Amino acid sequence: MAFRIDTDFQGLQPGAPRPADPIAGCRVAITGGTAGLGLALVKEFILRGASVAFVARNRAGVDQVADDHPGAHGIAGDVSRKDDIYTIAMQITGELGGLDVLINNASSLGPVPLALLGDTHCEDLESALATNLLGPFRLTKALLGALAASAREGRGAVVLNISSDAAVNPYPRWGAYGASKAALHHLTRIWNEELAEEGIRFLSVDPGDMDTALHRLAAPDADPVTLKRPEASAREIVDSIAALLPLRVLSTEGNR
Repeated sequence: MAFRIDTDFQGLQPGAPRPADPIAGCRVAITGGTAGLGLALVKEFILRGASVAFVARNRAGVDQVADDHPGAHGIAGDVSRKDDIYTIAMQITGELGGLDVLINNASSLGPVPLALLGDTHCEDLESALATNLLGPFRLTKALLGALAASAREGRGAVVLNISSDAAVNPYPRWGAYGASKAALHHLTRIWNEELAEEGIRFLSVDPGDMDTALHRLAAPDADPVTLKRPEASAREIVDSIAALLPLRVLSTEGNR
């Protein structure tokens, strides 16, 4: 569904309610938010009036993105590390005052260069699972209370997990990444069934092959012209989230 912001309010009386972008005013957390799709999502949500907290491992990168995007809250942490999860979760809710949307975007390829499964070290598979599966599971679990509270308040609550076509197609040499994303995809579907009555919606989204550093690392010979821009995928993802959130109205005199 195409998303449009209606800015033509000339026919409204002063003080009359007007329709608002469902994203405006949302409290959004994004992992892997300093590069590629994650950074594009940070920019798109800010553009559409959301309050954003983003997470990444590198402190210097976090500080740079935060400096470049005033109002965005940068959190340095590694979602693949169990000991980092509750600190990250507390910082997210502390900075945003709650949470409406969580996007688990941070990803690991596993072995680089990509390797056949028989040549994949156990540690490389564990690394992919830690980032792509256990990290999203632990962080979502730590934030379920905040998301449930948002749903009860009528704000809506959405968890979107970034998947891949490698989650459903058995590409040679993509075993660690594909297996971890397949597990995340099914985990998302189960959680959606379990928590639908609580008002928390779960989405698993394949953004397509994008011109990002992660894709260049996996497929260095790919022609960038044939790849999708992360900004285009970010707009599509934000539109899909907007479709699940309640439509609010804003006063023409400003937010109240």
